[in-house]
Amino acid sequence: MKDWSEILIKTSDSLEDAVKVLHVGGLQIALVVDNKGKLLGTITDGDIRRALIKHLGMDCLVEEVMNNSPTTALSSDSSDVIMSRMKGRDLLHIPIIDEKGFLVGLETLQHLTYDKKYDNPVFLMAGGFGTRLHPLTEDTPKPLLNVGNRPILETILSRFIKAGFHNFFISTHYKAEKVQAHFGDGSAWGVKIEYVNEEKPLGTAGSIGLLPKNLPKLPILMMNGDVLTKVNFEHLLAFHQEQKGIATMCIREYDVQIPFGVVNVEEQQAKSIVEKPIEKYFVNAGIYVLEPELVNKVNPNTPIDMPNLLEKQIKKGKSVSIFP
Repeated sequence: MKDWSEILIKTSDSLEDAVKVLHVGGLQIALVVDNKGKLLGTITDGDIRRALIKHLGMDCLVEEVMNNSPTTALSSDSSDVIMSRMKGRDLLHIPIIDEKGFLVGLETLQHLTYDKKYDNPVFLMAGGFGTRLHPLTEDTPKPLLNVGNRPILETILSRFIKAGFHNFFISTHYKAEKVQAHFGDGSAWGVKIEYVNEEKPLGTAGSIGLLPKNLPKLPILMMNGDVLTKVNFEHLLAFHQEQKGIATMCIREYDVQIPFGVVNVEEQQAKSIVEKPIEKYFVNAGIYVLEPELVNKVNPNTPIDMPNLLEKQIKKGKSVSIFP
């Protein structure tokens, strides 16, 4: 996914500004966003030509020229879905948005059609006890439970491989030998898999400290080994690199319905009554991208949970982004 930070413009910019952005970005497209980063439209060379044919001056506003209903793709869409949409509409590039319409990236046909390979380490957490799923997990670790016709962790691994990742680490503890027996060294999938074993439970982030110190100086993707997701890992990595923070955390929206009518009170007077309202929260989805700087801060064999690790960084003024 292309770097899109240099091709952002506002509706109040001029056509001349748009032409400059098209020239600097070199992608033949400019993305029109509001002050919060929501996608409002696009401008391409074709839009510029049509504006000039209509005798609009270079000082006219972007909002007069832009395509305000461009074809887009969701950050959760697979590369196959995105490519099909682009080819079906003869597009060279397509904005990537989240479910609320906020811009998270730009995909290009050129990027989708070459054989991609990412050297970033992928760290999969597979050491949990799966207590809530007893008796299913009495003999089988949760990541090896079948969903469909194969184990959850195998599905996760396959999705990363399809996205171009090949350098894997798996954290084990409960029934570690079964996880290692199933995946081996990764050669059956054409990738490399190494293991770090927790001799004692280290929380959801403690096993980071067991990773080898000679990892590539690249962001590491980390994910719970029992999560089935539609997250596009390439888009996630590109978003993280664009944000330039110390970490990126994937989130999802979680709704909680209050089972009673809620009364809003002010100075002993009822101001409104809402029947069984639904409260919306963003919750941790168990998928992260971490900078090497943060990985190196985790001490070996020291229990720590990911929320605590990230909260410490936030308090230090470090940037922790959320995706999508």
